[in-house]
Amino acid sequence: MKRRLDLSRTDTERLINEWILNARDRDILRRRLIDGVPFEELAEEFNLSTQRVKAIVYQSHRTLSLHI
Repeated sequence: MKRRLDLSRTDTERLINEWILNARDRDILRRRLIDGVPFEELAEEFNLSTQRVKAIVYQSHRTLSLHI
């Protein structure tokens, strides 16, 4: 079962800035969680495969979940 992060936009941004160390990964996660951009669009925007973007979002989401 997928766990959703039920946080305000401000709290989400704060956590991303504090715990996601890679700038590109921060940008991807922000665009996905806050702006709701689909994986395919993120892949084009960041010149990555869709699978790689999904992996970054999953890993970053897991990191944030550990620090809530």
